[in-house]
Amino acid sequence: MKQKKNVTFDDIAKYTNFSKTTISRYFNNPDSLTLENQEIISKALVDLDYKENKVARILANGQTEFIGIIVPNLHNHYYSEMLNQILQTYERFGYKFLVFIGNEHADTERRYIQELMSYKIEGLIILSFTIPSKELADLHVPIVTIEREDKYVCSVNTDNYMGGVQATSLLAEHGCDVLIHINTPTPPEIPAYGRIKGFQDICREKNLKHKIIYKDLGNTYESMRKTLSEVLDQLERDYPHQKKGLFISSDTHANVFLNLLIQRYGTMPKDYYLVGFDDSPISTEAVLPISTVGQHIDKIAFEAVRLLVEQMDERKKRNPVLLEEPIHKVITPYLIRRETTERDS
Repeated sequence: MKQKKNVTFDDIAKYTNFSKTTISRYFNNPDSLTLENQEIISKALVDLDYKENKVARILANGQTEFIGIIVPNLHNHYYSEMLNQILQTYERFGYKFLVFIGNEHADTERRYIQELMSYKIEGLIILSFTIPSKELADLHVPIVTIEREDKYVCSVNTDNYMGGVQATSLLAEHGCDVLIHINTPTPPEIPAYGRIKGFQDICREKNLKHKIIYKDLGNTYESMRKTLSEVLDQLERDYPHQKKGLFISSDTHANVFLNLLIQRYGTMPKDYYLVGFDDSPISTEAVLPISTVGQHIDKIAFEAVRLLVEQMDERKKRNPVLLEEPIHKVITPYLIRRETTERDS
């Protein structure tokens, strides 16, 4: 079978009666051409069945169409689902992704970022939280972060405070004797701190007995299970025969705690009510579907990529207008009532 000849810039130039320089500008700086000339060249590409040589284009203009991603881990179902949704934006924006898992080690993540920079990535999406945003901003590449400290870079986050209010208000509806929030130690500059603040404010406003339990829950199933088993033992000692309303910082951790309850009692005890956070797939796949605060993970992922692409596209213009201040987008969460709070008493 005879192999088709690759269509070159010279072929396109002859077909359109434009110079090769004009054809090159179409691919590398289309804004420098009139819309009429862009349409002529675009039609010629279809007529000639042009197949772009990606490698040649990268060598010619240095634009790789690669975006780097750093995630802290994939044990937490929130991160795995967020990554899944980000990768799906390829169909809409046409950018490819290089992904590294930092495992919450700052030096490791710095090494990964340098590796990504050597691949001439055009932008970065950062979900890990070990490297300060000031240091990220100094990389001088478009960056969008998700759910981490973001003072010096653009970000897309959930309204965590509203989510904390929603979760706590749901537990309060059930007349629990004590409300308990379980979370990792979280500084105020981290968006997820809003969950703690929302919990505290509702409990104080309604004069509800409450407690916050801070624990380093780890990033493996074994560490989560061990720590949450200790928390369960503590709750049994401190609040026997009391109706306990638990707001746990993520669906992954809520599911581990739910499994511990069922393993210990054969079912979820009637004196426990449980709300997670994220609406990641594990919340519906759990042995009992878990009530949760949903984060619109698909929308956050899309908005993060869109915000990054806007910055990258701007830099490709002849006279780019760079952002004077970072853009911070906040997405409203939603409450989902499921069996861990809505079962029969």
